[in-house]
Amino acid sequence: MGRGIALAFACAGQSVVLVDAKERSQGDFERLRGEALRDIEKQIAVLVDLDFIPGPAMHRILARIDVCNREAASGYLPHVDLLFEGVPEVMEAKSEALGFAARWLPEETVVASTSSTFLSTALAGMVPNPRRFLNAHWLNPAHLIPLVELSPHPGTDPRVTQRLQAMLEGIGKVTVLCGPIPGYIIPRMQVLIMNEAARMIEEGVATAEDIDRATRYGFGIRYAAMGVVEFIDVGGNDILYYASRYLSGALADQRYTSPEIIGRYMAQGRNGIGSGKGFYDWADKDIGEYRRQSTARLLELLRIANKLPVIAD
Repeated sequence: MGRGIALAFACAGQSVVLVDAKERSQGDFERLRGEALRDIEKQIAVLVDLDFIPGPAMHRILARIDVCNREAASGYLPHVDLLFEGVPEVMEAKSEALGFAARWLPEETVVASTSSTFLSTALAGMVPNPRRFLNAHWLNPAHLIPLVELSPHPGTDPRVTQRLQAMLEGIGKVTVLCGPIPGYIIPRMQVLIMNEAARMIEEGVATAEDIDRATRYGFGIRYAAMGVVEFIDVGGNDILYYASRYLSGALADQRYTSPEIIGRYMAQGRNGIGSGKGFYDWADKDIGEYRRQSTARLLELLRIANKLPVIAD
């Protein structure tokens, strides 16, 4: 993940350094350094091969990335505006790495953990001046996927969160905020989806190939064109309520039962776009223009997938 993050910033024209915080021999470090740079170069080569970036840009991007060992870190860290911790998901390793980096970091440096396991509340105490600390969860491949989920702890200075958002959005990323709860937003949803796909294969409902076709050309395109909550409002909160009741009964499985908020919104008449209010307030929106823009996004995604509807002359 650290290599992908470094590549994301380097592609955007910024100088970055990968710090190997582990104690190791010079020979072992040189092998690690060579492996990291070769891996990054391969990633750039793919982008060149796909005509995403011009060939000559490869060397300029690589020149912005350095790799240093533990001994040399003191020459780099005092000049760092933003530090991402990306060591293995072991609490002791994170504590050691964050404590080591803190010896050299300026007080104003933003510190973010890329942990997908430990909450910002559990890690904040490892950082001197924890108001400048939060979690920043990237999705692989980090240099291509736009989303970064930010999870501050209660003591994070809001201005620090805003600084990190600005830094990330400055290199083309999309940031979202979520509380310090296991799973962030995307992993929490995708674990359910992946387990359900595996369960359908186990039950003989569909093949892996058909599930993936359904995902690519149905689920995936639809939710790329509009968000999940937006889709609830467009389809109707009441539709979700009744569909959930049917599935939980037909499959005899309570995991399909809708949460209490769905029933509460039903009782309040907040059923989405048709009633003027759901999870979103639609009362003052131009619904015709909204539908036009939604259709345009969907058609563009279908064009990319080479799956536009057939229109006869």
